[in-house]
Amino acid sequence: MNVLGFAGYSGSGKTTLIERLVPALVVHGWRVSLLKHAHHAFDVDRPGKDSWRHRQAGCTEVLIGSANRWALMHELRGAPEPSLQDLLAHLSPCDLVLVEGWKHAAIPKIEVHRSGCPAPLLAASDPGVIAVATDLPALPGLPPRLPRLDIDDIPAIAAFVRSRFPGHGV
Repeated sequence: MNVLGFAGYSGSGKTTLIERLVPALVVHGWRVSLLKHAHHAFDVDRPGKDSWRHRQAGCTEVLIGSANRWALMHELRGAPEPSLQDLLAHLSPCDLVLVEGWKHAAIPKIEVHRSGCPAPLLAASDPGVIAVATDLPALPGLPPRLPRLDIDDIPAIAAFVRSRFPGHGV
């Protein structure tokens, strides 16, 4: 399975870029999945729903299925947080897994860097960064080996991604 990370500081636009990029890959026949890291407690369930009640009762896993989708919730119950590799193993085969978060993981990444979000450039010290998507016309400190991608040029970013992982889609 091919894996491509999107790294950047909070507010840099990672989610928005991914949201815009996915359709530009899917239209070319790619099967794309996403793995997102949350730095805070989150819950996809709602208090009072049957699945929430079963988890509260002590179930380690609750799987909900319907004609449209299924979701598996796994309670860690004090166990250590799973690694990126552990979580990737739970995904079904696809052409590309996009990873949001895990900014320090040893995977190829596109750094997202916006003018309105002043933060250090990760690409200066992270060899996993393969390009920087930005709204800035120039990026001081950008290593010469790295392409600067216009964050609003989704077709160009999609073409860059497709070129990195040839042989997928149509």
